[in-house]
Amino acid sequence: MIFVLGSVYPEALQAQIRPPSLPQASPDKTACRYETAGQGTVATVTDGRSFVLTDGREVRLAGLEVPIYRPDEVGPRAIAGHAAKAKLESILAGATVGLSWMRPNRDRYGRTIAYVDVLADGLLHPVAGAMVQSGFAQVGTQVDTLPCAAELLSQERAARASKLGLWADPYYVLFEAENGTALLEHQGQFAIVEGKVSSVRTSGGTIYINFGRRWSETLTVTIQKRHERMFVASGVTPALLGNRRIRVRGWIEERGGPRMEATRPEQIEIAERM
Repeated sequence: MIFVLGSVYPEALQAQIRPPSLPQASPDKTACRYETAGQGTVATVTDGRSFVLTDGREVRLAGLEVPIYRPDEVGPRAIAGHAAKAKLESILAGATVGLSWMRPNRDRYGRTIAYVDVLADGLLHPVAGAMVQSGFAQVGTQVDTLPCAAELLSQERAARASKLGLWADPYYVLFEAENGTALLEHQGQFAIVEGKVSSVRTSGGTIYINFGRRWSETLTVTIQKRHERMFVASGVTPALLGNRRIRVRGWIEERGGPRMEATRPEQIEIAERM
C-alpha cells in the first residue's frame, strides 16, 4: 500500500539522481528500504532530518519528524532541534549513504525525500531507525507502507518507554487530548496526543473523533469519509473508537478549538494495547 504521492521526473533527472546502487549484501533488516534511488557522500547536515550530499543534492529523511527551529530561535524547541541535528551529524558525518524510495518524491523546498542507509563495515544501516531508536526523532504522518510504519512506531514506543534522547526532555512529552489550552499553544506544530475518545460522529463527508463534550476545549480528530475504508483495512475502525484510549499524531490546527486531521491509518494507535 502506497500513501505518499510523488511526481514523475524527466529521464535526464532520473539519471542524475540514480547513480550505481550500493551493495546489498547482508544489510540490516528493515521494512523501510525500497527501490534503490542512488548513493552519495554526506557533506553537511542542515537539521535533524535533512542533509546535503557532496554533489549538491539535498535530502530529507522520509517518515520522520524532528523539532524544526528558526536560525535566531532560542528556547526548548531550538534546544531540542539542535540535539536532533547533533545526533544526525554523529550518524552521517562524511558517510557514504544509499537512498531508496517507493517512488520519486520531493518536498516544497526541492529536497529529495528518501529512506537512507549508511554503508559501514560492508552493511547497510537504516538511518530512520537509528534516529527513532535513540529517541531523537518521532514517526511522522507520511510513512510509505504500513510495515515500515509499524516498525518505526515500535521503535518509538521503546525509546519513549526508556526515556531515551529527547524523550527525557519535556519538549517530547505526549500531549493530553483534554488539555486544549496546551494544544493550542502548539498550533501549527507536529504533536503526539493521547486521550480517551468521548464520541465519534459523522457529518457530511467528515468523521469527527471527539475527546470531550466541549470541542473548543479538547482535541477533535477528523477523518474524511472517503478514507474510512483504508483505516478499517488497517485495523483502526473509526466507529469503534468510542471509549477507547488512543494516541494520534499530526499537526495541531485551530478550528474553533484544537483539531488534527488524520489522513493515514498509522497516525492512530490504540494506546491501551501498548
